[in-house]
Amino acid sequence: MARTVGIGIQSFEKIIENNYLYIDKSDFIREWWESGDDVTLITRPRRFGKTLNMSMTERFFSIEYAGQGQIFEGLSIWKHEKYRKLQGTWPVIMLSFAGVKETMYQNAQKRLCHMITELYNRYDFLLDGETLNEKEKEFYGKVSDDMEPYIAVEALRSMSGFLMRYYGKKVIILLDEYDTPMQEAYVYGYWEELVSFTRNLFNATFKTNPYMERAIMTGITRVSRESMFSDLNNLAVVTSTSNKYTDCFGFMQDEVSSALSEFDLSDMEEHVRDWYDGFTFGGRTDIYNPWSIICFLDEQKLGIYWANTSSNSLAGKLIREGSRAVKLTMEELLRGGILRTKIDEQIVFDQLDYNESAIWSLLLASGYLKVEEHTFDADTGKEEYVLRLTNKEVRLMFRNMIEGWFKNYAPAYNDFIKALLADDRKAMNRYMNQVALATFSYFDTGRHPSATSEPERFYHGFVLGLMVELEDRYTITSNRESGFGRYDVVLKPKSTADGRGCDAMILEFKVYDPEDEASLKDTVESALLQIEEKQYAATLMAEGIPADQIRKYGFAFEGKKVLIGKG
Repeated sequence: MARTVGIGIQSFEKIIENNYLYIDKSDFIREWWESGDDVTLITRPRRFGKTLNMSMTERFFSIEYAGQGQIFEGLSIWKHEKYRKLQGTWPVIMLSFAGVKETMYQNAQKRLCHMITELYNRYDFLLDGETLNEKEKEFYGKVSDDMEPYIAVEALRSMSGFLMRYYGKKVIILLDEYDTPMQEAYVYGYWEELVSFTRNLFNATFKTNPYMERAIMTGITRVSRESMFSDLNNLAVVTSTSNKYTDCFGFMQDEVSSALSEFDLSDMEEHVRDWYDGFTFGGRTDIYNPWSIICFLDEQKLGIYWANTSSNSLAGKLIREGSRAVKLTMEELLRGGILRTKIDEQIVFDQLDYNESAIWSLLLASGYLKVEEHTFDADTGKEEYVLRLTNKEVRLMFRNMIEGWFKNYAPAYNDFIKALLADDRKAMNRYMNQVALATFSYFDTGRHPSATSEPERFYHGFVLGLMVELEDRYTITSNRESGFGRYDVVLKPKSTADGRGCDAMILEFKVYDPEDEASLKDTVESALLQIEEKQYAATLMAEGIPADQIRKYGFAFEGKKVLIGKG
């Protein structure tokens, strides 16, 4: 009989004691301990078992569970006598920043202070007896939700000292989801304030802490050393391109096959691979998204599970507000294409507004992209990564996200699509102006909004929307070579029953230039003239599409006003 699937359970103890489905990752404990690293930062995408592994590690080492090692019986770690003797022998401080998702800095700092206060409340037995002197007890009393920043910065270091004195051993510190507050700070505009606070907190806790034995930090991203870890030269960083702990997070092929067999779902293995496989850590490529597998086993049907959890707001923001080049790259990726780029795994959040490689680095760390190839030239030091969307689930996530940009902010978008297909230019103009009015600013709301870049950001986002809405009927390309120049958008009918009889379309976008054009109508004529002069229809006609089945539209923009003409 198949075990019960426990959805969303992040307590190792609860999973084992209830005999819920569990994939044994306990060898992580041995691998980490034998590494000898002082402070280990492990980055993995969300829902990849980071919290569960931290819960397992705390349950194994914490002196609070001394003599309770039977929970590990039957697991990999318990096969080693050396580690059976280590169980329950260290004081452990465990914290998680996963819940710090505030829109204001003051609230974020208060949430962090509250977590530290809860930790102090847990160990308030230290106030009894002679473990602490009077000044230390006075410091203990100052720890509160409203404590001064200098108190909060020193609090974890001080607690380490208190516990070491009480138990006679240095402490192990476990900090889960350390970067969740950082991502929220970037999205809501208080990055600099939060960085100043957390940099000092991390320095005191992990660098200048003589009471710490070892530490693990987990997160999604590796925030740049300059931003966060400038003083932590004792930090061992393990990212998705590293070869350490490659099978400790996520499910491997044999583990997935075994689970499918347990639930009599082996006949679905190929579909499961297409939807949920594709993640790569270091040189290991057969890695599945564990959250999606667990949900699939529970529901016993394919679906978008991982992509619908937590928040994809940052990924959406980066693509939506990204430059023309970013949106063009996303078009290519959605078609199943690749991206060749350099990657800097030290994420500098302040660069996300203008550094494209920083955007792709973040999407790689977040699991939306995977490494297909990596080259390094030892002579020049040049490094290049070949990236692709991870799997079908991720592709569908982005398609749904893009579709939502217009459907949520411009209900007239569907009416525009219908008018475009029907060649109803009057309705196209009416609805397109409604769409533009509703969504122009939505595509250029970054820290450096620009009136000159707004139309370009909008129409390339608009093209992504066309791709998603019309992908069953048309192959849609943009800014590709044709004839003597480059067209903006071409819609070529697909060779399917639904596509036969559809006209091909060329859409040329131009921004009104008052120096060269008297009105928007002149801009439309200029766009249509460019289609003819550059012979944009050449490629379509070469593929056998008759000239009378090629529609040509000129789109003229003036601010949020649009005029569409037909050639």
